[in-house]
Amino acid sequence: MAKTITEETCVITPPKFGVVDLIIEGVAPLVVERFSKKAELMAKMAEGQSAKNKKNRDARDYDREAEEARYRSADGWEGMNAAAFRAAMISACRLVGFKMTLAKLSTFVEADGFDLNDGVPLVRVYGESQTYTAHTRNATGVIDIRSRPMYRSWAAKLRVRYDMDQFKMADVLNLVSRCGLQVGIGAGRPDSKASAGCGFGLFQVVPTEREKEVIKKFGIK
Repeated sequence: MAKTITEETCVITPPKFGVVDLIIEGVAPLVVERFSKKAELMAKMAEGQSAKNKKNRDARDYDREAEEARYRSADGWEGMNAAAFRAAMISACRLVGFKMTLAKLSTFVEADGFDLNDGVPLVRVYGESQTYTAHTRNATGVIDIRSRPMYRSWAAKLRVRYDMDQFKMADVLNLVSRCGLQVGIGAGRPDSKASAGCGFGLFQVVPTEREKEVIKKFGIK
């Protein structure tokens, strides 16, 4: 006897994405740490050198090291890895009991441009930077000195794309607010195991009534 073939109704709905633009302002210094291939090679070489070679080493140029750790677009502006903001949002989901694996497929941070050297997607950072030098420990536990660009006063414009079946706009606003005040971005952020306690990289979502003020202050485009 021939089997009867019936069509099943497809219940998969097409994705619906929303986009929200947010102005954020730092409430703590932002320390950027672009670990380039050159910097990685230099770090490995430094770890492998013995104490007897110290006399022959050239004096370190901390300003140059900070410059090499900086993200810079092809247009010349400075920025932060867009993935850092997205990772912070996903990490903040732990605070509200939302599945991080689901958040990875539901939230995205759109880039303003790309790094001149590595092609990394960037969010533009507004503010003046300076060289920040601090003691740290390398992979072997030896104390080392690291220099990185630090923005003491900074702001950015975030464009977040989100799955409307998973989040409402208010959810996105609150999630970005939590990641800014509790997780942070960059080196020394509260969520970093390697540098916990510094409290760097924290920011707040600027309320609508203050947006024009902050945009004018930092020249946000």
